Amino acid sequence: MLKKSLIKQLSKIKSFHTQSNNFYFTTKLKCPPITHIKGEEYSRYACDLFLKCWINPYLDTSSWEQIDLSCQNRQLTNDSVVQDAIKSGLKTGSIFKEPILIPNEASRKELGVSCELVNPNAFFRNAWNGFTISRDTIHIKGLNLGYKNKVLFDRHAIGGEYSANWRHLGAGELVTTFTDLNNQTQVIDKRILKDKLNAVVCYHNPYDNIEIMARHFFSRCLEAKVTPFVVTKKTVFKWQEPFWKISSEIFNKEYKAAYNELGLLKDSRGELPHLLSDVATMRIVRWSNGGFGMMSLNYDGDVLTDEIAQVHRSRGFLTSILSGIRDDGTTLKEFEASHGTNSTLWAAKLRGKETSFNPLSLIEAMLGAIEYSVKLNPGRDDVILQFTNNLRKAVHRQMAEEGNGTWDISGPTGLNTEEFVIEVKKKLDFMESEGKIQREQNILFDSKRYDKVVLRDLFSKIDANKEGQIDFDGFKSLMKSLGVAPILKKKF
Repeated sequence: MLKKSLIKQLSKIKSFHTQSNNFYFTTKLKCPPITHIKGEEYSRYACDLFLKCWINPYLDTSSWEQIDLSCQNRQLTNDSVVQDAIKSGLKTGSIFKEPILIPNEASRKELGVSCELVNPNAFFRNAWNGFTISRDTIHIKGLNLGYKNKVLFDRHAIGGEYSANWRHLGAGELVTTFTDLNNQTQVIDKRILKDKLNAVVCYHNPYDNIEIMARHFFSRCLEAKVTPFVVTKKTVFKWQEPFWKISSEIFNKEYKAAYNELGLLKDSRGELPHLLSDVATMRIVRWSNGGFGMMSLNYDGDVLTDEIAQVHRSRGFLTSILSGIRDDGTTLKEFEASHGTNSTLWAAKLRGKETSFNPLSLIEAMLGAIEYSVKLNPGRDDVILQFTNNLRKAVHRQMAEEGNGTWDISGPTGLNTEEFVIEVKKKLDFMESEGKIQREQNILFDSKRYDKVVLRDLFSKIDANKEGQIDFDGFKSLMKSLGVAPILKKKF
């Protein structure tokens, strides 16, 4: 009877607060399954710190599937770990991916890796039916960054230069042919190469998923109430025309009226605006007020979002989310930092130097994966989302404190990585043990909500001599029955 009432409610709450003490329930919040792809170098070190100090004290992450994508493990497993990551991602639907390292010849020697390792991102995007990579600016109240308002960007996730095959060839004749499923062949291109050295490149842009990408982009911009721009170089690269045509048809049929109703197209005469990619590079610098969105093909999106990151101070202030479609129609999402492994900081740390790492993009990816896992596995929404909201606030407030952010914000007087983590943990501990807990305590002991009969029955069992009182041993038994114990205060 006890387990069906009080314990059921207590298991949803991590701790409660009284005027003199903080009491913590022994049961952590159970986080739904996530595929956690572990990476390399400084970002891996930082992520381990975040998990140890900000996540694991509050969340039970035992359901997370851990995939080690370090260079050493890729070599050890003959790269089968990449397939493990793909399978795990398809199963969980929510993926948190740390930055990974694609070693060159010099770094392979340093890492003791003998085989050449290819970038697994293309395999992930193809296997997960990836259609877009969303990269948006992160904004912190009280902190002036590059853009005053949010900038949204959706980049086609597959195709283009990244899937290219190439050869260095001498003089001769080059013929490109295509054979369809009916075994009919046509010549795509034929040319004479006169130079002694030529780089010949072949790639394609698949367009079947542009409708899904367009709806994703236009819906996001509409929700954020920003003007959308489709970016191509279709005037010169005629093969890009379908990207614009498909996108504009979707927009005109399904979104145009809603955008015009909000007045978001007044500068484009009520029509979906198009920008040439070279024009977009200039507008990104000039439109410092923000409040716009862009959608482009793969390579253009990579370059343009790097430019957005520079305007907005650094890559550490951008999110990065790959969206794909599972066979059952569920949207799969891979959350990652928009930066790399940070080799420079890692080299400094290995030399024993003090370092300071901007955590925003990496922790935003981790929190995004947790929040999406809750969406895919409903039932624990309020409690876990309250925690992620508190952690996000704690990080943002620390960054905005004058002189107490990381070095990229506060300069040399700011905090190093470890100091920053400690200060954020203090803020998080306070929010978790004060505001959140007090509210939940009020709900738990609302006279209309808690089971008085069960509580009386429990007291009767502890009150062995039936005097209506319990001694200290009885009190300990009561607390043990409830799974509650006071936390032992330790210095962090």
